[in-house]
Amino acid sequence: MPNAPMQMPKHSNRLKDATSPYLRQHAHNPVDWHPWGPQALAKSKQEGKPIFLSIGYSSCHWCHVMERESFMDATVAALLNEHFICVKVDREERPDLDEIYMAAVQAMTGNGGWPMSVWLTPNLEPFFGGTYFPPEDRNGLPGFTRVVRHLAKVWRERREECEKGGKQLAEHLRTALKATGVADELPRGVAASMVAASKERYDEQHGGFAVAPHYAPKFPHPAELQVLLLQATRGDSAARTMADTTLDRMASGGMCDQLSFAFHRYSTDREWLVPHFERMLYDNALLARVYVEASLLADGSRHRGPARRTLDAMVTDMLGPAGAFWSSHDADTEGVEGKFFVWSEEEWRAVLGENAMLAAARFGVTAKGNWEGANVLHIAASHEQLAQRFGGTTEEIAARIEQCRIALRSARDKRPRPATDDKILAAWNGMAIGALARAAHAFDDARHLEVAQRAAAFVLDRMVVEGRLLRSWRDGRGQGPSFVEDYGFVADGLITLFEADGDPRWLAAARDLLRIAIQHYGDEQGGGFFFTSDDHEALLARSSSASESSTPSGVAMVALALLRCGLLLGDEAMHGRGIAAIAAHAALLKNVPIAAPTLVFACEFAQADPREIVVAGAPDDPRTRALLDAARRAFPRFSAMGHVHAGNRKALEELSPLFVGKEPIGGVPAAYVCRRGACERPVTDPNEIKP
Repeated sequence: MPNAPMQMPKHSNRLKDATSPYLRQHAHNPVDWHPWGPQALAKSKQEGKPIFLSIGYSSCHWCHVMERESFMDATVAALLNEHFICVKVDREERPDLDEIYMAAVQAMTGNGGWPMSVWLTPNLEPFFGGTYFPPEDRNGLPGFTRVVRHLAKVWRERREECEKGGKQLAEHLRTALKATGVADELPRGVAASMVAASKERYDEQHGGFAVAPHYAPKFPHPAELQVLLLQATRGDSAARTMADTTLDRMASGGMCDQLSFAFHRYSTDREWLVPHFERMLYDNALLARVYVEASLLADGSRHRGPARRTLDAMVTDMLGPAGAFWSSHDADTEGVEGKFFVWSEEEWRAVLGENAMLAAARFGVTAKGNWEGANVLHIAASHEQLAQRFGGTTEEIAARIEQCRIALRSARDKRPRPATDDKILAAWNGMAIGALARAAHAFDDARHLEVAQRAAAFVLDRMVVEGRLLRSWRDGRGQGPSFVEDYGFVADGLITLFEADGDPRWLAAARDLLRIAIQHYGDEQGGGFFFTSDDHEALLARSSSASESSTPSGVAMVALALLRCGLLLGDEAMHGRGIAAIAAHAALLKNVPIAAPTLVFACEFAQADPREIVVAGAPDDPRTRALLDAARRAFPRFSAMGHVHAGNRKALEELSPLFVGKEPIGGVPAAYVCRRGACERPVTDPNEIKP
């Protein structure tokens, strides 16, 4: 039969030319959407209409639901178009807007999430907001149609009240998004204080952190886990238990895709069984790095497998052809959440045949299922338990399970796949580069190192224009503005990559980006950093908060990168600027360290007497590799490392005095351990490299 003619969409709006896949998803809604920009904001003022601001992201399940239920409805669209200027924002491209208006919604309702729905005066001041609204009243939530009609009436009849409430909330936001308190000396013991707060939210039965007694939903909290691992190195057994148990349970639960080993966004339940199925680059990059760090602890080798597998999943499923990483995969396939990932018992048997029962015991598959009649795969039995039940050695069982996994993955890959948000974000690629480079550094892994190098080259070659970073890239088009987190994460990734391969390009680029961050984002009065640049468009508030939620604080990442880069460059001013950035949030660290775990880590780094380690020797000399390995083991957390040899010596000596005069001893590779430029005698024996 001939192909049916393609149906043209009935509607098109101003989002059809956007680069964001999320905005383009709404390009054919009957809602007269505008992208955020001068045209929409001016139209609101000219017509005296409030703005309906809808913020979401491409892989968001409930964003898709609200679009189908409300934004594709002609009646709802007509109401919105008549009474409001409708603006769509991709929170991943504009985290500045998301931060401001999410704080507003949380202040109004006590909750937050996406899709975010906020109504603003023409002066951009929020007077009403919420998250997902069903089309009609349901489960205690007001119907969207009723909300829209009510707000149109309120604006028409009581506009002054809306404007007064908006002004009051705007003032609250300006205060709430500032750095808390005044700069002070760096407080001591903040990691220990944070661990005490973690204990209060820790689920002793299943690991992870959430509110008792339900302990759900559960998010991975990689920055919190990093601080717990840090305390574990200081002998805190409770911190070690919390970190190890959480990492083990996440890796064996349904939140980890047991066929590809990528992590989903979060667990909807206490047991880590049923995830919210969207998949984000940042979760996988941050978690992979945590597993790397955990693997370096004594008796931590079991975490090496999850670290490698998660990185492999990132490379397999999220790496674009140009060498940089895409942003996310949807939770939905064909409008059904999780459809791509779950299995019926019938499908299971059709793929695995005689191995179906063994694999079902391994992955917890039953006829009844464990979620809406289907099965979310998780590790239900160890190889040892399976060997006792089915016979054979554990090695034989492991080999059979791996064959089943490969067969299941192959069969699943034939299904319709979740949509991919293929925009490239600077900050998130910085996270991926850092994770890959850290693994390459820790495991001497050339494969992951090469991927990190390609991604770093893409960011520097395509996403730096006249020294300034772009926020995103897609289809050959770069988009701004960028934010302090872009500079913090990219600089961190580049520094970590330099530690792994010794290429001066990465260190020089990190230095240049951090100088831009100081120039355009620095708060010279308070010592901290703003989220937006000094030439950014004027918004309701200019945040300088170091508190964090799903990703580490950009302010804290810049501070940590300044400390590390300052050590490697022998640049006391840069190092001191990092100290000042942390000190600007001393009150937050003293009072609520759990709100800022990345800042906690930066504070501990600053106070830990970190060393600069330089290894001098030919890269292909086994003695050089032995010194590098020993240095990594001796200084797993608080150090900045460089490798100097004939190929990079000239460039490194021009970059930094740290590398001047660092030579092999009598032709034998040597390691130099230094404190702020003052170096101990060089050693050639790896056993002599000690903290």
